[in-house]
Amino acid sequence: MVEVHLMYDVMPGINEQEYFEWMKKSIVPALKSRGMVEVRAYRGIKENQAVLVVGSWEKLEDWTEFSQSEGWNSFINPLQNTFARNLRIEVWGPSPVIPTPLRVHK
Repeated sequence: MVEVHLMYDVMPGINEQEYFEWMKKSIVPALKSRGMVEVRAYRGIKENQAVLVVGSWEKLEDWTEFSQSEGWNSFINPLQNTFARNLRIEVWGPSPVIPTPLRVHK
């Protein structure tokens, strides 16, 4: 499993409804792409304009294929140009120390 962390700050003064509607449409190609497991999104607790989107992919090759696709370009370009600033992307693989999740069973 590979996680792609997309972090950015929402631009001040954007139309939040327009941003929401754009996000609903633009995320669809990722959700339909090969190897996509799930997408989670978070907003900063201290800084509400901070966003973290975590995409989980079965294999690095699946993410790499998507990151070179038109679906990715149609997502990342408007995000950078219209809605976000300080955009960063990090790709994470399994830890050699703890390669599988540790889960607490209650």
